[in-house]
Amino acid sequence: MDPRSEVVIRQQHALTGRVLFINAPADQLIDQLDANIDATVWTWNYADHQYHSKMQHNSHFAVELPAQPFDQAVIFVPKSKVLLEYVLHQVISHFAIDQQIFLVGEKKGGVERAAKQLKNYGKTFKLDSARHCQMWQAALEHNIDAKPLEDWVKNYTIETDEFSLEICALPGVFSQDHLDVGTAVLLPYLKQVKSGTLADFGCGAGVLSCYLAKINDKNIIHALDVDAFALKSTELSFERNHLDRSRLHLHAVTGIEDAPTQLDAVISNPPFHQGIHTNYAASENLCQTAKSHLKTRGELWIVANRFLNYASIIEQQFGQAQIKADQNGFKVIYACTSQYTVKEPQ
Repeated sequence: MDPRSEVVIRQQHALTGRVLFINAPADQLIDQLDANIDATVWTWNYADHQYHSKMQHNSHFAVELPAQPFDQAVIFVPKSKVLLEYVLHQVISHFAIDQQIFLVGEKKGGVERAAKQLKNYGKTFKLDSARHCQMWQAALEHNIDAKPLEDWVKNYTIETDEFSLEICALPGVFSQDHLDVGTAVLLPYLKQVKSGTLADFGCGAGVLSCYLAKINDKNIIHALDVDAFALKSTELSFERNHLDRSRLHLHAVTGIEDAPTQLDAVISNPPFHQGIHTNYAASENLCQTAKSHLKTRGELWIVANRFLNYASIIEQQFGQAQIKADQNGFKVIYACTSQYTVKEPQ
């Protein structure tokens, strides 16, 4: 069991009634709660949602709070400070004075910093400290008005040789307020991607999806991500750039195995973090199994840190892997289900 969940179990005597567990991990916590706790999970992680649904927990996968009333909330502290601020705002704008909010998180994951954020809304004290984790409790002392989702969006502009793109990113989304280096290295090569039905795996704020849709109005984009905030951000970016929404198909996925088949290309700046921890499983699985989702002469284009050995994994599956760029600490890797050469960008 996740050590944060163990701390919650230790302190479950403080919980009662309809309790909303926010960002709860995929473990046995909900099943081990006392009978007087009516638990609902709110998560933006699709893999966690799939687990909770499979276990017949009441799970809500979305970027906004479930509509029903709650007596208490337990927030598992997310990595992003601005995402926590959004979550706190969601909860507090729906809760009444004196309702209880709990925070639980790892010490190295910023739980003490999170507790300082919580102090803005009420008297806060440490309830427990164990398993390298802490649990904090606060009673609300004042209300706040709800803000629309659009007020939480950060916008930035990307200039390419062909056009400008306006990117919309919600709290917690990768590279929320600027273009990351890896994507910047990959962008010049997207003009060479085979047109047709394309998948953007780990779509984030939608930079690749929007570029691929903008550069060829015949491209159909399947945007895939585990994160509800990323999927919503991609949708907002698509709309901000006045792209035809019918050409965008959003997919909540746990990995590339959930992607459509018969794709002309898979393009990715693959994720390698899960919360505060590094996790290469989804990226390595992409390299190992993307071929099964591609048509004949279908293409895989990825960008990854130079130190990652993805090219050899891809070569084992495709028979070849070309390094199209190696700059600024990143490699652009290309492979095709039928070997033929692609010209370098001028």
